[in-house]
Amino acid sequence: MAISKVVMPKLSEQMETGKIIKWLKQEGDRIQSGDILAEVETDKADVEMEAFGSGVLRKILVAAGSTVPVGALIGVIAEPNEDIASVGPGGPEMAPRTPQPATAPATAPATQPVTQPAAPQPATQPVTSQPATARPATPQPVTLQPAAAMAEAPGRVKASPLARKIAAQSGVDLKLVQGSGPGGRVVRRDVEAASSGGALRPTAAAVPAASVPAGVEFEDRPLSQMRAVIAKRMPLSKAPVPHFYVSSEIAMDRAWTLREELNALEGQPKISVNDFVIRACALALLQHPGVNASFQGEAIRVYHRAHIGIAVALEEGLITPVLRDAHAKSITQIAAEARDLAERARARKLRVPELSGATFSISNLGMFDVTEFSAIINPPEGAILAVGTVRRIPVVTEEGLGVGRRMMLTLSCDHRVMDGAMGARFLQDVKHLLEEPLRLLV
Repeated sequence: MAISKVVMPKLSEQMETGKIIKWLKQEGDRIQSGDILAEVETDKADVEMEAFGSGVLRKILVAAGSTVPVGALIGVIAEPNEDIASVGPGGPEMAPRTPQPATAPATAPATQPVTQPAAPQPATQPVTSQPATARPATPQPVTLQPAAAMAEAPGRVKASPLARKIAAQSGVDLKLVQGSGPGGRVVRRDVEAASSGGALRPTAAAVPAASVPAGVEFEDRPLSQMRAVIAKRMPLSKAPVPHFYVSSEIAMDRAWTLREELNALEGQPKISVNDFVIRACALALLQHPGVNASFQGEAIRVYHRAHIGIAVALEEGLITPVLRDAHAKSITQIAAEARDLAERARARKLRVPELSGATFSISNLGMFDVTEFSAIINPPEGAILAVGTVRRIPVVTEEGLGVGRRMMLTLSCDHRVMDGAMGARFLQDVKHLLEEPLRLLV
């Protein structure tokens, strides 16, 4: 039986390094193809890894806690009588067995000494910037296959059981909701307000700050895997990609009423404003394939299926899981799948196919009471839509002055792929679909 080299696999388009969280098999264990060998932390998720070959785990070359590049040799599987001395440059014994410092592209220096004892790190604020991603040049060979993603559950938030249930149904992250109950407890009205763009908003006060010893002016925190990738990839989008922007104000009165009626139905998943936006964009992309496109150097690649990336803010960065074939899904299917993607993204439990492959992305900051913003395109996608909060404002109608619900949309476009008129026509169709929302139910 041939010797099987165990290497760090490439699990996403942006992945350049991976960290061994822990080995689930030990040297000398008999391994069958498909057995779970280790848990690996990527820039987007924690993934259980399967063995691709069978034999005995003869050597573990990378200790738990170490970070290595994609394609690096991390272990050897072979039969007991097989000679593995020649595997890898200098043989297996050349690899260190002690944990190495976790590194990632564009990492910041480790925490510097300060004149006072180091303070506990304050809780990280939710990230609202946009990620910039790029496709790596050449896929690396792998001998591990993804099985299922897993991670420890995030810290518990003080919330009533009903609030937790409603949050799960509406896709609201309880950590971003400011509780109004006793002792800051999150209750039903808080979750409903956050999911519908109401008055209650998460604020900086909702995240307790750690005390800092007197005299300490600053501290340098090493970048997380996710933040390091964002820091490296963002200039690859904003600098070389010629962005232009088109904005439109949407009358959301009818969509708001329809959403409340649908959410009053028993046994149906709760629908958010973002679900309406996803459905509208998916339908409009089929009518405007020039927007559902990407720049490929010597050609423009036009996609005939709408795979929509949904930006999700995490404590350590921003991730954009992919809702595939959104054009072929009903509004209730989109609501259920989008909520599931967001929940598993926050728990770092996304599956490998959900980490990449979007043809268009949506970023919604409405829950933060953001009226309007511009998002950065995720290469190689040609556009991304920024969604603001739904506001109640004075409006002038044919009947006179009244109060209406309005929402701002801003489309960021790659000028190499499309021009202003193409982007404007797409946004115009999205506007019509949202203002005549019964079309979204067809």
